Amino acid sequence: MDKRGNPFRPGAGARPPALAGREPELEDFDVAVHRYMQGHPERSILLSGLRGVGKTVLLRECERIAGAHGWEFQSFEAGRDDESLAGFVATGARAALLRYSRSERLTEGARSALAVLRSFQVRWKLSEGNEVVLAADPAFGRADSGSMGRDMIDLLLALGEAAAERRTGVLFTIDEMQFLPGRELADLCMALHKVSQSAVPVMVAGAGLPSLPGLVGEAKSYGERLFSFRTVNSLSHDDARRALVDPVAGAGLSWEPDALDEAVETSGGYPYFLQELGRCAWNATEGPDAITSADLRRATPEALRSLDDGFFRVRFDRATDGGRSYLRAMAALGAGPHRSQDVADQLGKSVAAAAPLRRNLIKKGLCYAPRPGYVGFTVPLFDDYLRRTAEA
Repeated sequence: MDKRGNPFRPGAGARPPALAGREPELEDFDVAVHRYMQGHPERSILLSGLRGVGKTVLLRECERIAGAHGWEFQSFEAGRDDESLAGFVATGARAALLRYSRSERLTEGARSALAVLRSFQVRWKLSEGNEVVLAADPAFGRADSGSMGRDMIDLLLALGEAAAERRTGVLFTIDEMQFLPGRELADLCMALHKVSQSAVPVMVAGAGLPSLPGLVGEAKSYGERLFSFRTVNSLSHDDARRALVDPVAGAGLSWEPDALDEAVETSGGYPYFLQELGRCAWNATEGPDAITSADLRRATPEALRSLDDGFFRVRFDRATDGGRSYLRAMAALGAGPHRSQDVADQLGKSVAAAAPLRRNLIKKGLCYAPRPGYVGFTVPLFDDYLRRTAEA
C-alpha cells in the first residue's frame, strides 16, 4: 500500500485514528464538566498506567472536551526544569483572565482575580509574560502569605469565581504527574481541597505512572478523596481489533481474521504498539483487499526494530550500568512485578545493596513500586526487549 496514505500514527501523545476503548473515561470527564456547569462540582481526574497506553492522548481529549464547553485550559508536563507548578498555575490563570478581560465589561470577579494573580506573581517572583502586562495592582493580603498551598488556594478561588461569573470554567492538565515534588503535590492537593469545598469551576486532569495514586495519598491524607482515579490499561481484545480495523476500512482494506488476532496478541493490546504494528503492516501489504498473515510476518520484525530502537532503547539508555544490570535481572524473572528480594538474589546482592539501584530506576520513571517490597517495569513488554537484546 502507498506509504503516503498510511493512517496509523505511532508517536508520543499522538491521537490514534481510532480512539478505541477509551469511551468510558471520556464520558466520565464530559459528565463532570456538565455537572460543574450546573453547579454540581465533581472531583478532579487522575489517569494512571504504564507507558504507551495513551494517557497523554486522553489528557488532550479532556482539553478538547473542556474547550468545546467554552472552558479555558492549560497543559503542563511535570519534571521539567524550566517551569514550576506555581508558574504553570499562574500562566493558566493569566491566560484565562486575559481572555475574560477582552470582553466589553470586565466583571468585578475578574478584576479581583487579576489583582490576586498579580499578588501571586510578585510574591513568588514569577514572570508576567512578554505580550500583555496585567493592568492590576496586587491584592494586599491575598496570595501573598508565603505559603504556596495557601496562596494557590487564594488564586484558584479567585479564578474560579471569575469563571463562574461567565458561566465557564478552567481546566489544568498535568502530565507525568508522578514527577511533581512531594511538597508541590501536597500544595496542589491542599488547594484543590478548598476549591472543591467552594464549588468553583476549576478542575485538574492529571496523568502518571501506576505509582501516582499512592503518591497522592502520601502527599495528603485526604488526597484520595479529591480525585476520581482511572487506571488506563491495554485494550481489550475487541477494542484492540477495532483500533486496527477502523483506520484501514476507509481505504477499502480489511484484515484477515488470523492476521488480526496475531497482531493483537503480538502487541499485547497496548495502543502505542498497535499503532506501530499497524503502520508496518500497512507498509508491508500489497493489498488491495486485505492484510494477510504473510504480510504481518513481514511487518513484525520491522515493527520490533522500530520499537527497540526508539520506544525501548531510549528508556534503557537512561539507566546507569548498575541500573541496566538490575533491569536485566528483573527481565530474567519475567514480566513482573517481582519481589525486590528475588531481583536482588538474581543480581547476587543483598536487598540493602540493591536498594539504591531500585530507587534510582524508580526516580527515573523506569520502574515503579506497586506495593512495598515489589518492583515492576513502567514500560510494557520491556522484559521481552531486554531478553531479545541480551541474546542479540
